[in-house]
Amino acid sequence: MQINDKVFVITGGASGLGAACARMIAEQGGRPVIADLQHEAGKALAAELGGKFVRCDVTSEGDGKNVMQHAAAWGQLCGLINCAGIAPAAKVVGKDGIHSLQLFQQVINVNLVGTFNMSRLAAAAMADNPVNDEGERGIIILTASVAAFEGQLGQAAYASSKAGVVGLTLPMARDLARNGIRVMTIAPGIFETPMLLGMPPEVQKALGDMVPFPQRPGRSAEFAHLAKAIIENAMLNGETIRLDGAIRMQPK
Repeated sequence: MQINDKVFVITGGASGLGAACARMIAEQGGRPVIADLQHEAGKALAAELGGKFVRCDVTSEGDGKNVMQHAAAWGQLCGLINCAGIAPAAKVVGKDGIHSLQLFQQVINVNLVGTFNMSRLAAAAMADNPVNDEGERGIIILTASVAAFEGQLGQAAYASSKAGVVGLTLPMARDLARNGIRVMTIAPGIFETPMLLGMPPEVQKALGDMVPFPQRPGRSAEFAHLAKAIIENAMLNGETIRLDGAIRMQPK
């Protein structure tokens, strides 16, 4: 799949990993549609990149349909990169009491249900695209986390949601194979996201030192670089790729 002149929707595209992917799409001649709740940041980035911003709650069917309509009106929608997500921490039973059921449901709803919602709507929009030389009509990239495999203390909700994303990858790729739409997942380790960069420098260094090599947090541009490789390589389908510098997370 070539990026040039194609429309790509990026959820959570106003900051962090999503913003890096939006920049990558624009640099490759594509048309990024930034779907996010961060209105000011999203509008500013879209203006900088020559893209479009559409306010979107990924858990809303109406918002998702609105994003896809805006994308399809701008050109041939050929890709979706799911980067929207939340990562609150809470122990099942901790010093503050029992884990909130509402918080658990919220994390699952945003990270897993929201990913599925946007993916199904994008797939429906791409299913009628003309095929390219490889028979492709589109590509969907999901974002999981190494927490899907090695969830830490306080990550019961987050790890469950990301394990669900990993579990979604293969069956959705199989479902959409007949439509010529590939599905891939990236599971990043410790990355320079707004959450990490908001921590004290000594904490950032300590987290970076946990990575075997390179001994630092991943950069958002490295996540986007992998997304680019996935988009361009037609044989990548139905798999989760860890992007983590060989880290294996400890309990805490």
